[in-house]
Amino acid sequence: MSKIFVIPGLGADSRAYNKIDLSGHDVVKVDWVEPDKTDTLKTYAQRLILQYNITPLSVVIGNSLGGMLAIEISKILPLKKTVLISSVKTIDEAPAYFSLFRILPVYKLIPGKLVTSLGFMIRFVFGKMNEADEWLFNDMLKNSSPGFVKWAMGATVTWNNKIIPQNVCTITGNKDHVFDYRRIRDAIIVKGGTHIMIFNRADEISKILKDILAE
Repeated sequence: MSKIFVIPGLGADSRAYNKIDLSGHDVVKVDWVEPDKTDTLKTYAQRLILQYNITPLSVVIGNSLGGMLAIEISKILPLKKTVLISSVKTIDEAPAYFSLFRILPVYKLIPGKLVTSLGFMIRFVFGKMNEADEWLFNDMLKNSSPGFVKWAMGATVTWNNKIIPQNVCTITGNKDHVFDYRRIRDAIIVKGGTHIMIFNRADEISKILKDILAE
């Protein structure tokens, strides 16, 4: 049986997958390791491969930023499946503000500590969630490394991937305000799904994942 490695998004940790049911599989929850300031998403993906012993023919599931890293991992290793949730496969699927921030890198002026203290904006950015999910998301954000967050903002908007590896599946919501589903090719569309549907549509996402893994 292939191991399944699950990678969270920016501002989150492995608890993001708490409600996702992958029972019957050997699941490894990936948490962030501190990057070098010179790391790109490509070199950071290599760090995760070494840290977690990700091997060929594994399955890697990534949410948001984790999806971009899953793509980079799948460019290094031949994976059985690469599954993206609320994420993008290439720079062509990314929103226009990525290009803007490459030209005007204002994110460099934002302290990482400021981002990790913006829990009060969770509902505004990601949409409505229940009290327990909001508490968890806020706690993950508060416990994120400011250094990692600062690095990740830059590494994300300067990502320039144009390669789609084999065996990639994408699950996205048509109410995602971070990554517009209309820009994402060949995706499984979750009607009403937002950028945090891994929390508030966990049962539906779990069923989709089981179907993908059974193929």
